[in-house]
Amino acid sequence: MITIEQTDNLVNAAILGEFTIADFKEFEEQSIYKLTSAGSLNLLFDLRAMLDYTVDVAWEELKFFNREHQHDFSKIAVVTDNQWITWQAWLSRIFVDADIRVFTDYDAAKTWVQA
Repeated sequence: MITIEQTDNLVNAAILGEFTIADFKEFEEQSIYKLTSAGSLNLLFDLRAMLDYTVDVAWEELKFFNREHQHDFSKIAVVTDNQWITWQAWLSRIFVDADIRVFTDYDAAKTWVQA
C-alpha cells in the first residue's frame, strides 16, 4: 500500500507492506502531474514499513527514473534501515541526475529534501 502527500515541489510517498505495480503507477501519475505544474520536483520515499516489492516494480522504477525522468528531480530522500535498499539507492545515483541521499531518520530526511 502507498500513501502520497504533495506540497509545492515535493512528493512524499510512504510504502506499507508490499510495494506493488499498482502502487508504483499511482506514484507515477501523481509525480507526472506535479512535474507538469511545478517543474523540477523533490521526492521523499519512506520505506521503513515496506516489507517487499514485486519484480515489475523494480522494472517500472528503472524505466521511470533512468529512461523517462532522469533529469526531472532535484533531490530524492530515501528513509530506510535496510542495507539492500540503501545499496540500490546509491546505485541509482549513477543513472539519475538528482542528489540522492539515504536516511534512517524521517525528520532529518524531510528537513533535507525541503531545504
